[in-house]
Amino acid sequence: MPEGPELHLASHFVNEACRELVFGGCVEKSPVSRNPEVPFESSAYHISALARGKELRLTLSPLPGAQPPRGPLALVFRFGMTGSFQLVPSDALPPHAHLRFYTAPPDPRLALCFVDIRRFGHWDLGGKWQPGRGPCVLLEYEQFRENVLRNLADKAFDRPICEALLDQRFFNGIGNYLRAEILYRLKIPPFEKARTVLEALQQRRPSPELTLSQKIRAKLQNPDLLELCHSVPKEVVQLGGKGYGPESTEEDFAAFRAWLQCYGTSGMSSLRDRHGRTIWFQGDPGPLAPKGGKSRKKKSKGAQRGPEDQVEDPPPPNKAPSRTRRARRGLPEQTAAQQPKGTSLQRDPEAPRVPEKGKRRRQPATSGRRRPQKIKADTPSLEPEETSAS
Repeated sequence: MPEGPELHLASHFVNEACRELVFGGCVEKSPVSRNPEVPFESSAYHISALARGKELRLTLSPLPGAQPPRGPLALVFRFGMTGSFQLVPSDALPPHAHLRFYTAPPDPRLALCFVDIRRFGHWDLGGKWQPGRGPCVLLEYEQFRENVLRNLADKAFDRPICEALLDQRFFNGIGNYLRAEILYRLKIPPFEKARTVLEALQQRRPSPELTLSQKIRAKLQNPDLLELCHSVPKEVVQLGGKGYGPESTEEDFAAFRAWLQCYGTSGMSSLRDRHGRTIWFQGDPGPLAPKGGKSRKKKSKGAQRGPEDQVEDPPPPNKAPSRTRRARRGLPEQTAAQQPKGTSLQRDPEAPRVPEKGKRRRQPATSGRRRPQKIKADTPSLEPEETSAS
């Protein structure tokens, strides 16, 4: 899923690719998209982009003298699971190009496309950022830090730190792979209480006796969690390319994969949080780890399966059809000689017949009255509460 760095890289791509291009005509939406139509038409306009957290704003600006006369239009995109922008020849549109901006004549014409394979992405007209999202971890670090430390009484911080990091009201731009990398570098258990982790940062202030260069060096050598929420996404941006996503080239993805230290790498453990998202970590998961959740380790390719693997992943049960199933399928019954070895027990013909496990023998009725059937009371659904924008 595209996170803050991917949105930032996408805005950089749009600005670089479209800098010298003049677009013209109507904006075209695919008929299968459920997103709104874009009522914009101009004979000549420029396109620019700006990212903030997990959103990207695209601005269409008509050039002087363009017809019909009109003002600029802005759209705000959220990429969902697979959103991205591509610039392609107008006669070779990629599949799943759900919004298309065409360059003005003469030929050869190009198309800037918003491509979204799974169609979870969304755009809104008007250019306003989604209400409730906090400051961007990449571009608004000081406001981001202040917003988190000022709101530690919020119930979002009662939860594990791995879940709080996905709350876009406070961590706008952080997603699944970034949270794993940040917690891993600080050796913080993912299911430690968020408030416990962050309250310590309220008291953290550099000594007034340190010079400015000494303060900067101390921050670089011993960054806290909020500082890593800013610096780790910057590292991904500095890798270049398009970051983590379905449209990344093999070279882009190889660089990103080499950069990862924890997320999806061999030797790391994983658990699902209460929203069903996998968190990767090393060591103790923390006191708020889900009860009954089994931690699984990522194995390197070609690794030998040990005894512990055989316990975790038992062999599948015998698939030989039962007598009833065989009769239903019209298959002949198996004789004792034909039965697979070890799948049946010899029964003493003189021994009393024991009812099969799980089946209750029917008792003869003693009266014409039937016992009333017990009805279980309905239990309330325990669905996870949605507290943050994705």
